[in-house]
Amino acid sequence: MAGGSAPGASLVARALRVLAAFDESHRRLRLVDLAGRADLTPPTTLRIVRQLVDAGALEKQDDGTYVVGRLLWNLGLLAPAQTGLRAVASPFLQDLQATTRATVHLAERDGDRVLYLDRLSGVASVPVVSRAGSRLPLHCTGVGKVLLAHAPADVQARVFADLSRATPFTITTPGILTAQLARVRRDGVATTSEEMTLGACSVAVPVRDAEGAVVAALGLVVGSLRHRGRLASALTMAANGIARSLRSPGTGGFQNPMGSPA
Repeated sequence: MAGGSAPGASLVARALRVLAAFDESHRRLRLVDLAGRADLTPPTTLRIVRQLVDAGALEKQDDGTYVVGRLLWNLGLLAPAQTGLRAVASPFLQDLQATTRATVHLAERDGDRVLYLDRLSGVASVPVVSRAGSRLPLHCTGVGKVLLAHAPADVQARVFADLSRATPFTITTPGILTAQLARVRRDGVATTSEEMTLGACSVAVPVRDAEGAVVAALGLVVGSLRHRGRLASALTMAANGIARSLRSPGTGGFQNPMGSPA
């Protein structure tokens, strides 16, 4: 029931709940929806929303809905995942996009999901649902399978317990997925074929730190896997370049989401 928060909940805590009401599937929300998703009363939500709009954290649209404001976008760019790995990887992503003309992804694992740090759109008309900042399932995306293959056992267990189906081609059989992840660890390449979006296939490889640990994944979205070998080679070359740059003096090393060097 709305308004069910603890009586002593601070304004900051309630404001964060309002902001957390937005996600990949809820980019535009009316006041009543914000109140419901934040579990606050409409009057309380209105007071908070007005302050967030004044601060630039939210923007009110002409149709009465609210969207995330530029203040949050600007702050998000300051996150370690953005300023470290994303900045180092940027030239390699641009070279990949120019060479393959495909959509390029840079991603890391965020809990039990894959977080897309950057995306460069390709010129081919291949459907892509991801965007920078979005979070998608690990088990049915190319970059996600790379990260899942190298994830801790408890993360894998939780993902395997909820193998949701995004398309008719999504792998939801644990045995098949287990075999795929073993091949990813062996070969260093993950692929998907219309598992996340119909008409879209992907190839992805890991990005490793100086100790060899997988800290991110680099992927391409294409219309078919006909040139899988060539794409995997281009990805591996770029991933190795990113890894060398992360180890180079002056780059500051990769900063993980907790703020310490990986």
